[in-house]
Amino acid sequence: MQKVHSASDIDWIIKTHDSKDLSKAKEMFPIETARLARHLHSQIPGYYITRLAALPNLATMLGVGGIYIKNEGERMELNSFKVMGGSFAIFKFFQDKLNITDDQLSFDYLTSSEVKKKLGEITFASATDGNHGRGIAWAAKMLGQKCMIYVHSETSQARIDAIRAYDATVKIIPGNYDHAVKQCVVDAKKNGWEVISDTSWDGYTIVPTRIMQGYTTMLLEAQKQFSSQGIEYPTHVFVQAGVGALAAAVIGFYSALCNGVTPPKFIVVEPQTAACVFETAKYDDGKTHDIDGSLSTIMAGLACGETSPIAWEILKENADVFMKVPDYVAARGMRIMATPLKGDPMIISGESGAVTLGALYQLLSLQGNDELKDYLKLDHTSNILFINTEGNTDPKSFRQIVWDGSDPVPDTYKTER
Repeated sequence: MQKVHSASDIDWIIKTHDSKDLSKAKEMFPIETARLARHLHSQIPGYYITRLAALPNLATMLGVGGIYIKNEGERMELNSFKVMGGSFAIFKFFQDKLNITDDQLSFDYLTSSEVKKKLGEITFASATDGNHGRGIAWAAKMLGQKCMIYVHSETSQARIDAIRAYDATVKIIPGNYDHAVKQCVVDAKKNGWEVISDTSWDGYTIVPTRIMQGYTTMLLEAQKQFSSQGIEYPTHVFVQAGVGALAAAVIGFYSALCNGVTPPKFIVVEPQTAACVFETAKYDDGKTHDIDGSLSTIMAGLACGETSPIAWEILKENADVFMKVPDYVAARGMRIMATPLKGDPMIISGESGAVTLGALYQLLSLQGNDELKDYLKLDHTSNILFINTEGNTDPKSFRQIVWDGSDPVPDTYKTER
């Protein structure tokens, strides 16, 4: 069992590697597939490259070289990175059904009457905490198909309404996200629906892999943006985890891309009450470990109790630190982005999108974290990448946190900067 360290309201595990095994990363995230995903996404109406926002003044305050936030809160009309994974998986599903090559695969063809006539009516189904389901509903509507989305009983009305806006049928399931996943699978099998899930299980790995591959479009964009500033690669990447799909995509992409070059340090961040990846890392016995209960956290997109096995295959070989933090860390991250230091850009972020920046601030602003800071070597040479995974997808919660100050920082952990 791995040693768990705790200080300043942060729990962390340092995952030491004699050498990192890149074979799985290279297999799952070849650069050719990332380029195909980018090619297809670039054909979607409304596509544009999201900002890689630099926060130089915050970086100076914290004593690091650069803080860069890939702002997926601006991703098309969806305000979330999730659409990139779900749409790519659905495009590849159509490719398989049509038996066409990558060269023949185009957005115009997939949305044509010819394809609709060949394939007929298809119903796509998925479980979600909000953003993934909205992306699937959007893609299904663009392709002229039906969509069934399963949410758990604690999902906010704003997120449910956003899914229904794309003509999807939403079913509310008692319990947590994992209960919604299980019910979705049962109903899909009974009704002949196609499940587009970002988590994997025995016998179900192709679609989740394609979803993770779809996320790499934003990483190719980020690399272009880094190159324009004379930065080859980030030195550190803080990435959030729900089932682990995004974390595996980011870590797998950079692990494969940096072959032969020292890769970034990878830090995986989760909510304290829904840290299934952290739990799996703690036991480190080759199996995934679940978290039971309500999974109650303001980070709705990360409220997952079961780690995706294929995501863990990447994380166990390539992640450097697993971290879990309380909700107020995410809330502070939202406020830092929304009310930046003078000269830094304002970024609108939801709870799940802001937790990683909140975690960095917690780590560098408080005493007691020297062991982790020393291990990560965060200093004036560090260029740190974050992904703001969502914008203001739940306006009521956003206002409560940013306007009303809900989930405040405890007096013990307030800083004097």
